[in-house]
Amino acid sequence: MSGFTCATCAEKVSVAAFAPWRCPNENGDRHHVLLIDESDQHIVESHPNPFIAFRRNMLWWQFAMANGMTDEQTITLVQRIDDAITKVGGVGFVTTPLTYQSAFSDELSFESPGGIWVKDETHNVGGSQKARHLMSILLHLFVAEELGIAPWAHPSSRPSLAISSCGNAAIAASTLAAAAKWPIDVFIPEWAGGVVVETLTALGARIHRCARQSQDPPGDPTVLRFREAVNNGSIPFSVQGPENALCLDGGRTIGWEMGQQLAHENISELDAIFVQVGGGAFAASLSRGLSESGIAAPLVAVQTEGCAPLSRAWNTAQADAKSAQHWTQHMWPWESEPVSLADGILDDETYDWVADLAQIQRTNGQVVVARESEVIHASQLAPRTTSISASPTGTAGVAGLLALRSQLANTARVAVVLSGIRR
Repeated sequence: MSGFTCATCAEKVSVAAFAPWRCPNENGDRHHVLLIDESDQHIVESHPNPFIAFRRNMLWWQFAMANGMTDEQTITLVQRIDDAITKVGGVGFVTTPLTYQSAFSDELSFESPGGIWVKDETHNVGGSQKARHLMSILLHLFVAEELGIAPWAHPSSRPSLAISSCGNAAIAASTLAAAAKWPIDVFIPEWAGGVVVETLTALGARIHRCARQSQDPPGDPTVLRFREAVNNGSIPFSVQGPENALCLDGGRTIGWEMGQQLAHENISELDAIFVQVGGGAFAASLSRGLSESGIAAPLVAVQTEGCAPLSRAWNTAQADAKSAQHWTQHMWPWESEPVSLADGILDDETYDWVADLAQIQRTNGQVVVARESEVIHASQLAPRTTSISASPTGTAGVAGLLALRSQLANTARVAVVLSGIRR
């Protein structure tokens, strides 16, 4: 069985442990992060639900096995929760499509046998990939409840879930919480509004608008208020690895799926996979999953010129063999006000930068900073050529492809993920 190891202090956390959210040595600054141990195991079963198909590779399942649940019980649990999610959100967890996009490839002058493969996450639970990260946390909690490991005696006394987000992650978290009948507090920027807030309200989330207070330290005020809630007993239902390491577990399912889909097309390697980076868990998890499925694919992490803390860390940390131990020398809040049309990746810190850099180095990838003109172009180009209704945040990975197109051969094989529906 796998487990976790802290990238900062090398502390080990057993997969059998309840609530393995953070490193035991973490002192409140979140400058420790538990990464999933390497494993040779990669078992896939035929099932449309990724949390059943890939369950034997996942830490929530190994937690269940280590504490006495049977495999049949885990399958029943996933199906029961998925049925509830479908009733709330209209769709449950299924394998999402990966398709070769000929019009998109032609538009960018790619030639056979190369071109662009697109993974479409816009019809996933909550309209993005975010629920993949959160489902592992929810399954861990339900396993603990059913086995009597959770410290609360009854579902009526469950502690609240908590998340800081202004968009897709909040909607995904609130969809899962509504399906589970679990209370959730969502910490959003004071300027947030429109369809996102309407959706959160309809899902029954308790919404907290977070203004920056004069006494606040640097950083996102929604994250600060979220951490205060967690310190007061809430469960970190977060897509940020330093807040809850289990989010890195479920995110790997996207990479595993891509690995299966590419192998079915007799493709064993890509010249690059472009993934937009805000908090960073998505890029790290997807790339890790691809690596574990045997696909060679350099990770190109894409940020915007209006907010690029990962690019800064990549430039400073490459020569530092112990960069995680020197966290604040490489990662700190973006000094200026983050601005971009891709507003869903304007995290002023790349919280999962350690996991991102590990995968960039592992795959011989790089970080690219897209110009705002490329972000705008991508937001128009990708939906037009693919007929996938993705948001500017969801198409931001394409902006990185535009930025590096001149460096790629016309026969290069590349992939992008359209990860957030246009609302």
